[in-house]
Parts: sequence; C-alpha cells; structure tokens
Amino acid sequence: MKKTLFKKFLAIYFILIFIIILLFQTVGISSIKRHALKEKRDLLYEEAQQISSQYLDASTSNNSSLDALLETTDIMDALWNTRIWIVNPDGLLIADTQNANLTDININDLDDTFLEKSYSENTQLGDLFTEPMLSVILPITIHFEMKGYVVIHAPMASVSSTIHYYTEFFSILLILVCMGFLLLLGIIYYITIIPLKTTITAATEYSKGNLNYSFHIKNKDEFQELSSSIQFMAQELQNLDDYQKNFVANISHDFRSPLTSIKGYAEAMLDGTIETPQYEKYLNIILFETERLTKLTSNLLTLNSFENKGAFLDLINFDINKVIKQIAASFEGGCRRKNIKLKLSFFHHETFVNADMGKIQQVLYNLLDNAIKFSHQNSIIHISIEEKNEKVFVSVKDYGIGIPKDSIKKVWERFYKSDLSRGKDKKGTGLGLSITKEIIKAHGEHINVVSTPDVGTEFIFSLPKASHISIPKS
Repeated sequence: MKKTLFKKFLAIYFILIFIIILLFQTVGISSIKRHALKEKRDLLYEEAQQISSQYLDASTSNNSSLDALLETTDIMDALWNTRIWIVNPDGLLIADTQNANLTDININDLDDTFLEKSYSENTQLGDLFTEPMLSVILPITIHFEMKGYVVIHAPMASVSSTIHYYTEFFSILLILVCMGFLLLLGIIYYITIIPLKTTITAATEYSKGNLNYSFHIKNKDEFQELSSSIQFMAQELQNLDDYQKNFVANISHDFRSPLTSIKGYAEAMLDGTIETPQYEKYLNIILFETERLTKLTSNLLTLNSFENKGAFLDLINFDINKVIKQIAASFEGGCRRKNIKLKLSFFHHETFVNADMGKIQQVLYNLLDNAIKFSHQNSIIHISIEEKNEKVFVSVKDYGIGIPKDSIKKVWERFYKSDLSRGKDKKGTGLGLSITKEIIKAHGEHINVVSTPDVGTEFIFSLPKASHISIPKS
C-alpha cells in the first residue's frame, strides 16, 4: 500500500496543527491581550468610582474627611499596586499616593488631551513614571459641574504578567490538543489502515491464486463486512475453479467416449478388420454415438443461452393437462418395457397456465425420462396437478431407487450423475436437470426435489395460472 493513506492522514494532522498554532499566535494572543487590558481597565475603573464617591463626600464636608480619603487611597494604592492621582478641574495635580511632594503640576501642560480620555495605554507624561503605565481617567461631576478627576495608574508590566499567564495556560492546552490529535491519529490508523492493509494482503494472495489464504478482521465494522465478503468471494472462486475442473473433466469424458467409438469403428471398417456384412451393425453404433454428441452439444448450447439471458420465452396460455398427456403417450414404449404404469391426476378437466409450451414440454420430458430411468420394474409413476391461489403445481413422483442425501443439492449441477445411475445410463449427458431448472427459473418460478433412497423421488415445479383462456396456435 506504500503507506499512501497514512501519509495523507499525517499530512492532514500537521496541517491542522499548523493552522491551530497560527491562529493561536495571531488571533489567539491578540484576543488574550485585549481581554487582559479590558479586565485591568474594568478593575481600575471600579476602584476609581469608589474613590470618586468618597471624594464627593469629602469635598462637601471638612478637611478631615479629605485627609481620611487620602489615607483610603494610600491603602488602595498598596493593595492593588496602583498609583492614584486626584486632579482638580483645571488639571492641577492635588494628590499623588506615591509622591506627596509632586503637586502643583498641571497635567494639561504635559499632555493637553490626557484628561479628555477615558483610559490611556503606555502612559509616560514626561518623566513622572519610570515605566509605561495603564491609566484610567474618571471625571468627577456634581449636578453637571466638573469637580475634578480621579486618575489611577497601573504598570503595564502587571498587564503583561496577566497576558503571560493566559498565554502559558493556552499553550499548555494547545500541547494537550496536539497530543489528543496525535492519539486520535493513532486510533484512526489502528481501526482503518491496519485492517485495510490486512485486507489488501489477502486480496493480493487471492489474485496470485492462493484461494486458501485465511485472514480475520477483529473490528466489528464495515472492514469486517468487507473481509467477510472478500473471503466469501474467494470461496466462490475456489468452488468455481473446482467446478471448471470438473466441467472440463466431465465434458472431456462425455465427448471422448463416443469419439473414441466412432474413430475406432471407422478405422476398423477402413482397414478391413470389420467385414462388409457387419457394416450395418457398426454404422448403427456410429450413428448412435453421433446422436449422443449432437444431444450433448444441443444441451450445452441450451444451457449457455439461459446463462447469457439470451433465452426467449414465447409465453402463451395453454392446457397443461393436455401437454402432460402428450408427453406421457410418448413414453408408452419405455414404460411397457419395464412394465411401469403412469398414473395421471388432474385438479380439473382443463388447467390453463401461462408459460412457454415448448420449454415446459422439455421440462416434463426430462423429469419423466428420469423417473422411468430410475424406477424399478413393475412400479408406478404418478404425475399430478394441484392449484393454489394463482399458481399451478406439477408433481412427477416415482417409487424407484431414490437419490442419496448428499446428492440432493448436486442433481442440478452440470454433468452430475450419481454413482447409482452412471453405470445404468449410457445415453444421459448429466445436463437434463440443469436445463430443467434453468427453464423454470427463466419463468420466474421454482422447482424442488424430495427424495428418499430405495423409496422414491418427487420433483415439484410451479407455473403461473393463466389469467384468461387463450388457445395456442397450432
């Protein structure tokens, strides 16, 4: 298999991991930065609101309240690691939690747009800070009158640490996802590639002719169904191979025997071994063997036409009772020689079916010929008709030698002859029942056999009842 499919899976894995890492490095990290900044801003804004409300209370009371506010801002500054400014409406810095001496500085002189913002990133404001700051500016108003500003600064480094925390967390998560995908790839390899390779190996062995190669797929899924189907196909090919060998052997035997007789007698007549007065006797033997070859060839062509779906059925309505009587009459001589009595039982005086009359005559001829062939002297053959619903069932039953149990399914095979019949039947080709089954099958009907050794055999086949009576053309 050259591991082509596995390489594709591996390529998909690396492409997927690359896309995930790329998204993380671009969209993911920028999202983390935005989230960390927003989280810090919201925290500073809440702190500024608390200070603003306390500042308003202090501004409406005495100086001791303002001093208490400054003490509170110092505590908050230490608690949150921030730097808090109180700025008057004109931009003058009046309180700084980290540098009490840093007053009388006007923020507008350093940046005239600073107090107009709601927040500022990487704030410098001259040399007031030793590192970039994140600043939140909250105006303080009473009855729409500006009272000043609360400005809270936090080092950008604190935001960076938060970003680093989230980045580290999602990096670990990304590694776990990659490992999970790798594990998933291994599972996919186990449940798909391994059974597929096993199946391909088996198919390669079968293509080499090793039809006895056996393999098993443990997974109970479509691959197991595929393996079962391939093994079934191999078994069928094995059976077909055996069938072909038997077919060639049987047809070779059935052709070679009459050809040997014809060649032998013809050469004997030519070289004078057979004298002229005996010519008639041996010419009749040659004619008999020629007829055997003609019958064998005709039967093979008939079977071949059915298998290639080239058999044309001339469907008409006809009286099956009348056809049975005609076929029975044609075997009168054979029955007389073995003192066999034919018993005909009909459901009605006339029973019309819709079928190919010529081919049904061939079916009845084959079945009755077999019944007489394998019946004992002084026995009975019973041919009966029965109607059920829209079907007509025809039965040909003898009380002869029967068919062995292990041969019941084989009687439909080409050239099959049971050991009991091979020595007695010199004319049979072993194709009669095969042709019979193909004819009934071509009609869309069924034929079955029931047999017991030394008791007898019964063949039953069905035909569709005629929907209306139509007299066939003569």
